[in-house]
Amino acid sequence: MYIPKHFEEQRIEVLHELIRSHSLATIITQSGEELNANHIPLHLVDSRGQFGVLQGHVARANPILKDLESGMPSLVIFQGPEAYISPSWYATKKETGKVVPTWNYAVVHAHGIFRIIDDAAWVRSQLEAFTSHNEAEFDEPWAVSDAPVEYTDKLLSAIVGIELEITSLTGKWKVSQNQPAQNKTSVISGLSRTGQQRDAEMASLVCDFGKSK
Repeated sequence: MYIPKHFEEQRIEVLHELIRSHSLATIITQSGEELNANHIPLHLVDSRGQFGVLQGHVARANPILKDLESGMPSLVIFQGPEAYISPSWYATKKETGKVVPTWNYAVVHAHGIFRIIDDAAWVRSQLEAFTSHNEAEFDEPWAVSDAPVEYTDKLLSAIVGIELEITSLTGKWKVSQNQPAQNKTSVISGLSRTGQQRDAEMASLVCDFGKSK
């Protein structure tokens, strides 16, 4: 991934937070002479390894298992907030006219080698932990134990656990850092006026980035 220095994000806690809040990962694996992409939710365990561990599960029928058996490194991508930035929002448009459209985004790339864990007890434990994380904000959180055991046991038999210890973690936060202060302010204003949730998320990133960097 091409990362100009001013867009590089190295803070582990910031990278981990994006993974937690945007857990649907794109897993890129080598499949013979081709590349294979799968979209799989992954749970971050930040207490293990230098950069943390990613855990999840896949269907036994998923060809990705053959890719992972090879022991080849995988690339895991977590896509955070993203938004189109209109040049009409820039305060400097009136001054020089030298403005063009762009796209703001935040993304994390994790590298490592997956291992396959064909153990129903491990998979159940992983599902319970991930479910608890995602249900925590609800008034009446659902738990795996709420479903009949015979029902969940049948489903568990159809999936296999996967785990990757992250060996490198890189982040790119392209959130208008390269713009003068007046343009950052006007971009925040422009994003806030669209009424779109994704634009509101990006406005928050543009606003917060300079404060915490």
